[in-house]
Amino acid sequence: MVDRTDKALTEFVSEAQETIDLLGRDLMRLDRSGLDEPDPDLLNAVFRAAHSLKGISSMFGVERMARLAHALEDVLDDARLGRRTLERGALDLLLEAPEVFSRIIAEEAAGAAPRTTDAADRLTDRLRARERAPAVVAGDPLETLALAPAVRAVLTEYEEHRLRTSVQRGLALWRIKIAFDLGAFDRELSALNARLKRVGEVVSTLPSSDARDPQTIAFELLFASREPADAIRHEAGAGAGLEPVARRDGADAGPASDARPHWAASVGGLSPVSPAPEAPADEGASLRSASQAVRVDIRKLDRLMNVVGELVLVKSTLLSLAERHKAEGGDPALGAELQRANRALERRLEELQAGILEVRMVPLEQVFDKLARMVRKIAREVGKEVDFEVTGGDVELDKLIVEDLSDPLMHLIRNAIDHGVEPPDVRERAGKRRAGTVRLAASQKGNHVSIVVEDDGGGMDEDRIREVAVQRGLATADAVRELSRREVTNLIFVPGFSTARQVTNLSGRGVGMDVVKNNIAALSGIIEIQTERGRGTRFEITLPVTLAIVRALIVAVAGRTYAVPLNSVLEILEVRASEVRTLSTREVISLRGSTLPLVRLGRFFALPGARTPDAFFVVVVGLAQERLGVAVDELVGQQDIVVKPLGPVLHGIRGIAGATDLGNRRTVLVLDVGAIIEDVVEGDGLRDAGPAAPAARA
Repeated sequence: MVDRTDKALTEFVSEAQETIDLLGRDLMRLDRSGLDEPDPDLLNAVFRAAHSLKGISSMFGVERMARLAHALEDVLDDARLGRRTLERGALDLLLEAPEVFSRIIAEEAAGAAPRTTDAADRLTDRLRARERAPAVVAGDPLETLALAPAVRAVLTEYEEHRLRTSVQRGLALWRIKIAFDLGAFDRELSALNARLKRVGEVVSTLPSSDARDPQTIAFELLFASREPADAIRHEAGAGAGLEPVARRDGADAGPASDARPHWAASVGGLSPVSPAPEAPADEGASLRSASQAVRVDIRKLDRLMNVVGELVLVKSTLLSLAERHKAEGGDPALGAELQRANRALERRLEELQAGILEVRMVPLEQVFDKLARMVRKIAREVGKEVDFEVTGGDVELDKLIVEDLSDPLMHLIRNAIDHGVEPPDVRERAGKRRAGTVRLAASQKGNHVSIVVEDDGGGMDEDRIREVAVQRGLATADAVRELSRREVTNLIFVPGFSTARQVTNLSGRGVGMDVVKNNIAALSGIIEIQTERGRGTRFEITLPVTLAIVRALIVAVAGRTYAVPLNSVLEILEVRASEVRTLSTREVISLRGSTLPLVRLGRFFALPGARTPDAFFVVVVGLAQERLGVAVDELVGQQDIVVKPLGPVLHGIRGIAGATDLGNRRTVLVLDVGAIIEDVVEGDGLRDAGPAAPAARA
């Protein structure tokens, strides 16, 4: 009976998605490596992933997924054993599978009706029915090798196939014999295999009966390589014996050994594969797992984060009690003890916060690998040649941010292929390579991460954007002419805006770029555009590393209290009203010779009681290349906060990222610095801020 409990479902979804991601990544590596001589290790890895998916989906009762995985397994098994060639058409079908698998997993996780059954079965049938050219072998190349029957008897079908392939490719075959201490043979054998792979292929590893020391275990490896004997001997190490595998016709299989091996037993003396000798009692077998990884549901980490938030409040309360005790003239010794306890608690909380954040972090390659498959598919659909370059996949972000990044990045890359990169013949006439380039790059910049999507296509047509803006009634012709380049390109983020002259399956409906901007804003990030006609377009997204626990600057304005994430704070100034100037209806101040836009937080949120004092504080915040001064009445202090989402009543208020509890029943709103910068820099601060943002009084 299938276990359908919530716990079993969570484990199934987690393991299946991990395997699907691995399958997709290795299929793309296989595609890039070429199919003339596919990497046998890569083929095996893809085969194992398909086999694993078949097993776990059958165990959980997801038959549509099991059938598709079985079809993949059969195609890959034929290819890795040399029974069939893996041609381009078959690989195209294989590359469709990860997307179908992911849709099935999403349905299972949500408990939704199985709408993917038809798509999965169609792909299964196409894989089963595809004409695959059989591998043509004239005679059996293994018959030309002087391999004893005892060795042939223990070789697997896969090992025989790899030996045949090596002979057909003209590689030299070698016997490598080596012995290891019983206590460390597994590690040392693995290390030997890794070294040998630098210069060839380990076709088979067989135990040998030639161990002369009872405390050692001997192995004999069949090894194929184009490299000379000295290079192989260097990687094998001083303790290994090396000799060529002879051919039955007397021809040498490779370069002769320049020194007789220190071992004399021939391969014919090998015994069939049998269990390794038992280790001494003090080196007995262990039931410990080799893996140190643990899968953790992100919701459990969220609950832990909330507990940490409560502990932060306890710490603040303890500090307040210590300060009140001192102010009231209490026992100095007790006051000092309270202070020490508070500092110890603060240190441990910092360690706990850092640990939880580290667990939440995942590499961006989880998203980048899926996008690579999408690029390949879309480029073929639109008839364009595209080179997809990816860097920075090892950069890490909060798991929840990475999940929400998939759709914005997909829209940007899809538009780069459909709108940006020109058709091959157009590029050639413009003196460019036939294949366009789309780059996806990530880099860490302090507490933020920058993600760049750029292409070397035709760039944005600013005149066309202005024309559409007038047609759509977004502005008059005179007003459009006065717009800066930045303001013109930012029009593409207006809902429903599209410069496409015809609708395609990919784009042209005006749906996408506004979603990109809104999704990035929801992650407290900003997006910037750089474009040059004929040279290409560059989008840069700047995001915080995490939205969970942040250090915040607590400020007050018009009797309200707000939290400003410190990772966006550059400096704090004290400014007099006489230092504020007005440029084109926008208030600015001078900062070290540069003009800094200024926003008064009270006006931004239309707070009642907001005033214009003679002197006030300016919190200089920055994200990517943008800088903004935020005018506030008072600086309250700094504190670690846990940002919690807003309820449905307050959701969508521009400039607010969430809420937090400062203790003593004080709930305050957390500013969305990215949204405020975008609104003010683009001149939309008061228009788009939405309803007045309520806040708890300090």
